[in-house]
Amino acid sequence: MARVRKTVTIRDVAEDAGVSLQTVSRVVNGGPNVRPQLRDKVRASIDRLGYVPSLAAQRMSGSRSYIILAINDRERTLADWRARLGTDWVDQMLLGGILTCTQHGYRMMVELVDTHSDHVERELGAALSALQPDGVILTPPHSENGLITALLASRSIPFARIGSDAPGPGIALTMGDAGAAHLAATHLMALGHRRIGMIAGPSQYSLSGWRIEGWKRALVEAGLPHEGLLEVGDFGYESGTRAARALLDRNPDLTAIIASSDQMTLAALEVARERGLGVPHDLSLISFDNTPIVRFSQPPLTAIDQPIAETVSRAVEQLIARRPDGDGDTVIEVAAALVERASTAPPPADRK
Repeated sequence: MARVRKTVTIRDVAEDAGVSLQTVSRVVNGGPNVRPQLRDKVRASIDRLGYVPSLAAQRMSGSRSYIILAINDRERTLADWRARLGTDWVDQMLLGGILTCTQHGYRMMVELVDTHSDHVERELGAALSALQPDGVILTPPHSENGLITALLASRSIPFARIGSDAPGPGIALTMGDAGAAHLAATHLMALGHRRIGMIAGPSQYSLSGWRIEGWKRALVEAGLPHEGLLEVGDFGYESGTRAARALLDRNPDLTAIIASSDQMTLAALEVARERGLGVPHDLSLISFDNTPIVRFSQPPLTAIDQPIAETVSRAVEQLIARRPDGDGDTVIEVAAALVERASTAPPPADRK
């Protein structure tokens, strides 16, 4: 019969080193008031026994929970999961957050909260009371929900606001959305396009406005028109279909579209097919997000690659280092990049 290996506990370390549980906890947590000789003795016992601190042991110091809590939008996340459309945003958020938390001895947990619910404060309050996180990461649209940010501020819990640059408490981080849209439009103009449409996201997301601003600024700088070249969707496929049809109906000479999500861009690709337009020969397309699916469309989509993992990683680092009252007014920007694929090309010679 195989022997079951006994899990080494903090009590085992204390007995081996001949010190109290509180002393071991202070050493594990890097706490003060431990003599160097005792600290070395405890560390030697940890190494000898192969002890790996648990969250419970780390929490014995009483000052930290070693948990970073990420809040994502329940309605949109569950809708994508149920439709099996993939949740690359969540995947990338976990990639950046989990790896960085692990490097610092923390754990990352995710809660889904409906930002439009009348009970949002109660839902979030229950999660905060149960988990007692050392920091919270808010993703859009939670990052701009005043009820949520006020609740966290009132409890003196450090939090990061991704996709928000508004003044106020919390660490603001953006992914350079205006610059990314400007980059996309500039890329198309370098190919020779002069009629470039935009399918933006919903207005409750500040990033939607930033992307419109970047697209419009690029056109104005080049002396190109933007009137009548904008439609708004909700990031979903159906809204992208409606928006693409409206743009092409109104602008039969349109040669390029920038859409604010992969789903809306895929919808525009299908609308182009319906109308006998070749992509990219007749119509070039650039997407935002760069989720895995755009590599397998026909043609593969040129896309703005949002640095979600890197942004969440930066948020985790800031939260771990930040005191509850240490928030400043600086906005941290993690710039996006353009990934060029086969959906962009020079416009037809007769429409340059």
